[in-house]
Amino acid sequence: MIGCAGLGLLAVAALVAHGTATGAEKDIAAAGRRLPGALFGLPGPAAGLALLILPVALALRQLFRNQPRRLAEALATSAVTVAVVVAANALLRLPAAAHLYAALTVSHPGLTDTTPLDAYLAALAAYVTVIDLSGRPRWRVALWLAVGVYSAAILAAGHTTVLSLAIALLLGRTVGIGVRYAAGLPSQRPLAAQIAEALNSVGLRVTTMRRIHDTRVMSRAYAATMCDGHRLDVTVIDRDQDAAGALYRFYRVVRLQRHVSRGVPLSLEHTLERRALLSYATAEAAVRTPRLRAVVRAGPDAAVLAYDHDGGTTLAEHAGQPSDGQLRQVWGAVLRLHAHGITHRALTADRILIARDGDVVLLDPSNGDVAASELQLRLDLAQLLAELALLVGPDRATDAALAEVGAARLVAVAPLLQPVALYRSTRAALRRHRDILPALRARLLAAAPDSSVAPVRLERVRPRTLVSLVAGIAAAYVLAGQLARVNLASVIRHADWRWTAAALAVSALTYAAAATSLSGFVLERLRFTRTFLAQLAASFVTLVTPAAVGGAALNIRYLQRNGLSPARATASVGAAQVIAFVLHMVLLVIFAAITGAGQIHSLRPPTWVYFVLAGLVVLLLAAIALRPGRRLLRARLVPTLEQVLPRLLDVAQNPRKLAAGLGGALALTLAYVLCLAASVRALGGSLPITSVAVVYLTGSALGSAAPTPGGLGAVEVALSAGLTAAGLHNATALSSVLLFRLLTFWLPVPFGWVAFNYLQRRQAL
Repeated sequence: MIGCAGLGLLAVAALVAHGTATGAEKDIAAAGRRLPGALFGLPGPAAGLALLILPVALALRQLFRNQPRRLAEALATSAVTVAVVVAANALLRLPAAAHLYAALTVSHPGLTDTTPLDAYLAALAAYVTVIDLSGRPRWRVALWLAVGVYSAAILAAGHTTVLSLAIALLLGRTVGIGVRYAAGLPSQRPLAAQIAEALNSVGLRVTTMRRIHDTRVMSRAYAATMCDGHRLDVTVIDRDQDAAGALYRFYRVVRLQRHVSRGVPLSLEHTLERRALLSYATAEAAVRTPRLRAVVRAGPDAAVLAYDHDGGTTLAEHAGQPSDGQLRQVWGAVLRLHAHGITHRALTADRILIARDGDVVLLDPSNGDVAASELQLRLDLAQLLAELALLVGPDRATDAALAEVGAARLVAVAPLLQPVALYRSTRAALRRHRDILPALRARLLAAAPDSSVAPVRLERVRPRTLVSLVAGIAAAYVLAGQLARVNLASVIRHADWRWTAAALAVSALTYAAAATSLSGFVLERLRFTRTFLAQLAASFVTLVTPAAVGGAALNIRYLQRNGLSPARATASVGAAQVIAFVLHMVLLVIFAAITGAGQIHSLRPPTWVYFVLAGLVVLLLAAIALRPGRRLLRARLVPTLEQVLPRLLDVAQNPRKLAAGLGGALALTLAYVLCLAASVRALGGSLPITSVAVVYLTGSALGSAAPTPGGLGAVEVALSAGLTAAGLHNATALSSVLLFRLLTFWLPVPFGWVAFNYLQRRQAL
C-alpha cells in the first residue's frame, strides 16, 4: 500500500513539478559534462556489470542454501515486473499521458523514441525484494552501491531522469512485496523441541510441552511441565508476530491523547523489555501475578517467556457471579498496584484470576504503565468498573467500587466512562449492553451530587472532525469558485447603505431572539445579558464546528454553569431545538403555499437538490428496513425524546415561558428572513418576502444538514440557487447571498470571540 501510494505521489510530482524536475536534470547533465570523463568512464560500466553479476550470485546463494522455491519466485516476479514495465511504457506513449511521458524522459535533438522506465532496473528491484536481503548487510551494501553508481552515471550522461529511476525502483519493489505477500514466506518459528531446549539452557528442565489457545495474547502459548512436575505457562514471541496489531495501535495513537493510547513497539527487544518490566514491577507492588521465571532467545527471530502457572478460575470462567468479597479483593489488588504508580490497562474478566487459595491474581500486566499519570490511573479504574458492571451489573459494581475507592475519587472517573477509553473486548461487549455506561455515570454522579465534574476529552481527532474537515475543504473549494465570479469589495461598495444598515440591525436582533428562545425553555431564571452574550459566542464556536453541533454544546455548557444539571441542560437545549425545527418546517409549508398560490415565480430548485433528497430518503428507508438501522435510530431518538418531552410538558404549564420560547424561535427565523430580504434590496434586487422566506428556509435546512462549519458552502450554494430560481439575476443573487453571509456569519465572529473569552473569565462557560 505504501509502495502504491509512493508511485502515485511520484506521478503527481512529475506532473506538477515538471519544470523543476527538467531544470534539475539539465543541471545534472551540465555538471556531468564538466566532470572529467574518467570519473564515470570506468565506474559506470563496472557498476552495470555488477548489476548483471549480482543476480547470478544471489541465485547461486539460494541454491546453496537449498531454497529453490524462493529463487523460482524471484525469477517469476522479475518476469512479471518486466511485463508490467513494458505495459506501462506503452501506456505512457498514449496521447493522454503525454505530460507524464515528457516528465520521465530526456529529449535529445534528433531522438524521437526513448524509454520512460528501465525494465531491467525494476526487475532487479523485484528480484532482490523477493529473495529478501534483510540480515545480509554486505549484500545490501554491494547492491545499493552498484545501483547508486550506475544511476549517477546514466544521469550524468543525460540518458534518464531522477523521477524515471525512482519510479522504476519503487515499482519493482512494490511488485516484489506484493508477490511476497501473496506467496508467503517459509516459517522461521522455532519448534516445541527448540523452545524446550532454550528453556533447558537456563535451568528450566522441561519434559513435555502442549500448545494451548490463549485469547489474551496474539503470541503462541504453551503449557510446559518440568521434570519435578511443576507447570509453566510459556509465551513465544516470534519476529513475524512482533508487529501484530500494530496498525490498530497506530490508529489509536493517532486518534487518542498520549496518556490514553499505548505506543507501538515494533521491535522484539522492546516487547520483551516491557513485558519483563511490568511483570517485575507488579510483583514488587505486592500484587500477585504469575512469576516470570525466564526470558530467553529461541533462535535469531524468536524469544520465550516462562511464567509459573497459577491454578484457579478467571472471572470469565467463573460459575455464576463473583461474591462481594471477591469484588473487594479485586479492587484491593488494583489499588495496591496504583499505590506504586503502576497500572494494568487490560483489566478484563479473563485477566483476573481467583486462585485456588482464594487470592486474586492479575494476569498479563504487559499492557500497563509504570510511573503512571493521574489520568492513566483513572482510566484503569474506569476499565475495571466497566468490566465488573458487565459481570455483576452496574449497581453491584458501583457499590463495591464506592466501598473500596470512595466517592470523591470515583466521581472523577465518571467522565472517563467512554467506549473509546476502554479495552477492546470491553468495548465490544458494551455494544450489546448500551445501558451500562449511562447507568454507571448516573450512579457515580449521584454518590457525590455536590462535586463538579469537568468533561474530559480523550481523543485527539474525532471521526466527525475528519468528516467536518473534508466537507469544509470541499465547501471552501465550491465557495472559492463562487467568489471568483464576484468581487466582494465591489459588492460592499455598491450596496445601498440604508438597506445594509437595516440588514445589520436585523442580524443583531437574531441573537436577542435566540437568547429569548433559550430562556423560555429553561424554568430557572437566566440573566438576559449573559444569555445574549452566550448566543453571540456561539457564532465564534460555529466557525470551527458543524452548524447544528457547536451552538448546542455551548448552550448546554452555559446552562450547566448556571446551576442546571447536565440532564436538565441537555433537555432544555433539546427542547429549544425541537421547537425551532418544527416551527421551521411549519413556516416553510406556509410560505411555500402562499408563494405557490400567488404564482409569483416558479421556485424550482436545481437538479442536484432532488438527488440529495432522494439519497436521504433512501438512507432513511434503508435504516428503517434493517434491524441495525432501527436499533441505531432508536438509540439516537429515544433518549432525546425521553429528555425533551418532560421539559416541554413543564414549559407548557408556564404560559409566560412558553410564549418566550415559541416567540423567540419564531422571531429568530423571521429575523433571518428579513435580513436576507434586506440584503437583496441592498444590491438592487426585488423579490416578494414570501419568496425570500421559502429560499431562506430551504437553504438553511440544507446548510444545517451539511457537516461543515456553519454550513459553509452548502448555505451559499442553496441560497444563491434559490434566489436565481425566484427570478433574480445570477450575479445579483450571489452578491446578495455573500452580503447576507457576511452580516450573519463572518462579521459576528470577532464579537463572538470577545464574548466567548469574557464568559470564560466570568466562569459562565
